[in-house]
Amino acid sequence: MNEESFNISIRKFLKMVGVSSQREIEQAVAKALQAGSIAGNAALPARMTLEIPGVQLKVGFDGEIHLD
Repeated sequence: MNEESFNISIRKFLKMVGVSSQREIEQAVAKALQAGSIAGNAALPARMTLEIPGVQLKVGFDGEIHLD
């Protein structure tokens, strides 16, 4: 295994996930705010699941997204 190539590949994947996830969250929050289904000072529980079936990895990450 080439450690450098492996680490670069992980970083590229995480960057793609981070950028895409942020865009999706921003759009969903804007839509919910516009619809009046959440308040502008809401704290939204969030969960992210990372799965890599080839190595039997499935791990969840919990947190909160604060609008205020």
